[in-house]
Amino acid sequence: MENKQSILIVDDDTSTRNLIADALKEENRYYIRDVDSGIKALELFQEKPCDLVISDLKMPGMDGIELLNRIQEIHPTTSIIIITGYPSVDISVSAMKSGAIDFLEKPFKIDDLLFKVDICMKEKLTLGEKDLDIKIDMARLNNKIEELSTISYIYDNIEKTGSNNDEVFREIVALALKVTGGESCSIVLFDEDNNAFYPQIVKNRNDGGYNTDKAITSLYVMFRDVAQKKEAVLINSNGDTELFKSLLCAPLMIRNKVFGLLSIINNKMEKHFTQKDLNYISSLSKRASLNIENRMLYESVFTSIMDTFMSLIHSIHARDHYTERHSINVSLLAVKTATAMRLSTNQIECLKISGMLHDIGKIAIPDSILLKPGPLTNEEYNVIKTHPSTGEDILSHIKLFGPEKKVIRHHHERWDGRGYPDGISGEDIPLLSRILAVADTFDAITNDRPYRKGLPIDTAVNKLNRNRNLQFDETVVDAFISTL
Repeated sequence: MENKQSILIVDDDTSTRNLIADALKEENRYYIRDVDSGIKALELFQEKPCDLVISDLKMPGMDGIELLNRIQEIHPTTSIIIITGYPSVDISVSAMKSGAIDFLEKPFKIDDLLFKVDICMKEKLTLGEKDLDIKIDMARLNNKIEELSTISYIYDNIEKTGSNNDEVFREIVALALKVTGGESCSIVLFDEDNNAFYPQIVKNRNDGGYNTDKAITSLYVMFRDVAQKKEAVLINSNGDTELFKSLLCAPLMIRNKVFGLLSIINNKMEKHFTQKDLNYISSLSKRASLNIENRMLYESVFTSIMDTFMSLIHSIHARDHYTERHSINVSLLAVKTATAMRLSTNQIECLKISGMLHDIGKIAIPDSILLKPGPLTNEEYNVIKTHPSTGEDILSHIKLFGPEKKVIRHHHERWDGRGYPDGISGEDIPLLSRILAVADTFDAITNDRPYRKGLPIDTAVNKLNRNRNLQFDETVVDAFISTL
């Protein structure tokens, strides 16, 4: 018996199990064991692995695909033949992807099964013990590479998510469905103080859109258990619930406090979630939580810094009522232009901030020059011309404003190179600075200044057109005018 190759037969149908066992025993070449459930089979296999498992697909408690996955985790070189009376392409593909060497449809000819078993066992005899060890090592290495690659994919995609939490939630759900092959995925937010859940997003794999679904309220008891334990869970149903056949649920946490739960459901007979799926979802939920926490921290720091700089703008406003209103106008005009030019979300956000802060350098300009009601002398104008570089200096100590300080420095450059402070020209001038220059000039012309009243919009538009490719980038001028 020690020298015989071993086969484990798993089928909840006694007649089928006995038919296979009797046929194999006649060969007198194999050590045969048989059980009536996937759970018992796994227990036997954990005690003593075997060379081949012949398993029915549909069984209570643990089906053939789940058993196949668990066996592959324990002993990758064990061969598995799946038998089913409910064949489909999805089931076949799922079985082969999980490592089955063959697939038989009931009713099957016993000679066909014996042929497949004979070929499989001869292959194992041909391979020496060293070859089998290499095969095991390669299987485990490939499995580890796949797992690490999937986790890396998860991390990369989470880091690429948009600038708001709705986009992050959608990416989490899309990733969860992609890496697990689940049918539906949901995120619910959790209010710990009131012990309440609020559905945030639900997506079914076959639906194009996102929605909230009150049906997930039936899972709230399980959600509360996960929130309390703060650990991801995998639940494969034994048929005692109609809610799901297989479920994964993981907490989303910030500073060890649960703020939401991610859950994925599958009701397909051929797809039970595995420990590997649980590992993926745990990695996804932890990375997503960190991303959201960092985003919140960034927004908090950013808001605090912006409040500080807006206080500086207010201080200029206390001296020059034009400056604050002008900054708001320029920011709005610049954003509208950038939107018309279809710039990225990050570029538009950068321009919005740059517009608000573009004149912050004027805080260093003396009142006698800043508020002078008449024309400036050359010396006074040279002082005014320092405000872009002064603005850059003010922002230079804040790493968050790296792109913005460059935009602010160059917003008075000219297309023909006759601007300041660096006299650069054409496309050497940052695009966002070129947009800011047009918005700045337009608002300066159309609003009251200490030395004159605001001029009509047509006058400002005419000036922009006259200065195409002289002072301004004509592409920006066209985009700006299209927004008026």
